[in-house]
Amino acid sequence: MQPILDFLAHNWWLVFPLSGVMGGWARSWQKSTERRHQRRVELYKLRNQSLQAEQVAEAEVASLMATHDAVNRRWLDYELDVGKLIDFPLMTDVREPLTVAFLRTKREADGLRPGSAKDLTAASRLEAYRAAVNGYDVAFSVAEREARRIRDTNFSGPERERLATARKLLRLAEDSAATPAERQAAYKRARRELDGLIVLPDATVAALEEKVAPMLDSGQTSDFTQH
Repeated sequence: MQPILDFLAHNWWLVFPLSGVMGGWARSWQKSTERRHQRRVELYKLRNQSLQAEQVAEAEVASLMATHDAVNRRWLDYELDVGKLIDFPLMTDVREPLTVAFLRTKREADGLRPGSAKDLTAASRLEAYRAAVNGYDVAFSVAEREARRIRDTNFSGPERERLATARKLLRLAEDSAATPAERQAAYKRARRELDGLIVLPDATVAALEEKVAPMLDSGQTSDFTQH
């Protein structure tokens, strides 16, 4: 240590250039530290923004899936209720463009639906699913409004009478107060009245037979004729 002190005592003038060099090093080190800190802050912000974007996307997917489910439930209200389909036959009439449109958009939305909100991460898939769900919602609402507007006016007078008769017979077939023989006869007659007038989806027939079959003899609950 003493030799260093002796050297500095004899070469004191070196203090000035050395202090400049040291000062430069200190400033350089400070700037480097500030840059590292700034990079860490920016990286943190980027990661946080990415996380927020991911959370927002997942929330949107969950919202779209909820809308999808809500429209499906509205359709099931018809599909599982023969009475509603008799009252609003357009909902299953594939000759009607509005019916075809909503059934097509339903298939598209169902095909693009992810297993869970977390499964849909690609922006292109999210956009496609959003468009499909919105299209399904709109197409179903339009078809439903039209079905409720026209009801059975597309049918002739005798055909409307057959639909009304079938509606009454189905109420009797589902009436637990009626005898099994009465319910069975009403069920068969209702099938005949509806034959050729409206198309009942398989799910509709299954739901109806599930209500009626327990009170009917085994083997007497064949499907409605489909057209």
